[in-house]
Amino acid sequence: MNEKIHHGRNIKRFREMMGIKQEALAFSLGPDWSQKKISLLEQKEEVEEDLLRQVGEILRIPVEAFQNFDEEQAITVISSTFNDNSSVVSKNPIFNPIDQLIKLHDEKIALYERMLKEKDEMMVRLEKLVGK
Repeated sequence: MNEKIHHGRNIKRFREMMGIKQEALAFSLGPDWSQKKISLLEQKEEVEEDLLRQVGEILRIPVEAFQNFDEEQAITVISSTFNDNSSVVSKNPIFNPIDQLIKLHDEKIALYERMLKEKDEMMVRLEKLVGK
């Protein structure tokens, strides 16, 4: 497993995961950058650390992520983690969705009642100010 990590490909992966277009990244890097230059950057196997740092600040990703992320290793870790047909998603949620809806409804009613009370108090204050 002495393969080199492809910095450019990692930049592209993280940029796409964040939903950022090449044009937007180029704009953030400054006037010397264009979509075509970003495309060329994403093809480079090794990217200078200063440039990785700039891209990392824009994408809010640590430089080490570009330098160390290896898709093959990630897939190996994920597949070995779930080798017993287990999953991250529980088929039996620990809460009842109906209870959650009722709770939200009760909170909404309580908020509405507080708002009505504040409105009534404000009306009393306004009436005092006007002199009714």
